Order: sequence, then C-alpha cells, then structure tokens
Amino acid sequence: MYVIGKREFISLFKGIKSIMIIVIFLVTSYYSAKFSNLLMSGIELTAREAENIYTVGLLTLLLLFGQLFVMGLSHDSINREIHERTIRFLVTRTSRTSIIFGKFFGIWLFWFICLTISFLVTSIFAQRIDVFIYSQTMSLLTYQIALTLLLSVLIPKPGFTMFLGIMVGLSFPIIGFWVSVTSNVWVSWMKFITPYYYLNRENYSFLMIIFLAGIMLFIANLIFKRREC
Repeated sequence: MYVIGKREFISLFKGIKSIMIIVIFLVTSYYSAKFSNLLMSGIELTAREAENIYTVGLLTLLLLFGQLFVMGLSHDSINREIHERTIRFLVTRTSRTSIIFGKFFGIWLFWFICLTISFLVTSIFAQRIDVFIYSQTMSLLTYQIALTLLLSVLIPKPGFTMFLGIMVGLSFPIIGFWVSVTSNVWVSWMKFITPYYYLNRENYSFLMIIFLAGIMLFIANLIFKRREC
C-alpha cells in the first residue's frame, strides 16, 4: 500500500497541471492574506470572522474549485491502470484493497502538503493558524478525493472521467450549496451526503464529512474487488 501511495504521490508532483494548481494555491493564499485588511475595512465583521479573514481567499478557492482541481489531477487514478493493463501487474504483487487505499493515501498526502503550505503562507500575515478551519478544509479535500476515486472505479474509460470531472467539478459546489439551504422536501435530504451542509456549522460536524468519505472508499473497494481486470 505504501509503495503504491508513494508512487502516486510522486507522480502528482511531476505534471504541469499539478505545478499550475500549486502555484494557484500559493498565489491565492499570499494575496488574499496580504490584502485581507482591505476587506476588513470595507465590511462589518464579527470577531470570529475577522480572525479568519486571512484565509477567505483560499477557502473560497477550495469551496468553488476544489473538486475540479482534485478530479483534474486524479480522475483516472484507477481506470488508467485498468485501461493500460498495468493493473494486472499490481494485482499480482498486492491486494486490490491495498491498491485503492494506496492511491487514496498518495493523493491525500499531496493535497495535505499543498494545504499545509498554503496555511503557513497565510499564517505569516495572521500570526496564527486556525486548527479548526484547517481541519474543516482538510476534511473537504478528503471527501473530494474519495469521490474522485469512486468515480474512477465506476467509470472504466479515462477519457470519460476527464469530461465528467470537469462537469462534476463545476456543478457539484453549486448543487451542494443549493441542497444545503433549500426547503424543497424532495431534494433537501441530499444535504446530508454533501460536505457543504456540515461546513456551515461551527462545531465538529465536519467529522461527518470524513465518515462519508470513508463510506465512498468502502464502496469503491467493494466494486473494485469485483471488477474484471
């Protein structure tokens, strides 16, 4: 599992798309923190909001485009191996469960490092790191990674997951925010399976996001075990 995770982690740093996303993260973190005082002077904020104003740019970026970024880099993490038939070599060396969780670990570690560095950049201006906000954001990324792996297992063609990744990445935040606030009884139940409902709460509800990610990984593993390679 760790060998697969290490391989996935290193491969993510090699692509031009990865470099571009890392640059976007760092630039957004730096300038949103640097010019946060302009936002504080323009609107009235509570004490809690004023403390977290330094991370508003980074959080907005992840809420709106986090799913798009994750799927853009890892939409074919599993089905690429199946399509190129390298999965046959992997399954002779390790279990399918190790492949799934190794892939997840490698992708998760990549985003963990990106997020940690971004928060360190904002801490230069804020003189602190809000562990609660950091944990919420990491739980969101964990959910997005698990969803990406699930779709990569469900859909066998990498080309289709690339297209679907763009569609899901752009539409998922919109739908997620809508179902978390709508009063429509036919769709309001969906808020309990999206991360945005739990992110709106100032308690440890974000742990439910990690639980949902675990469920998606469990489903992905069950499907992958039964798939012909």
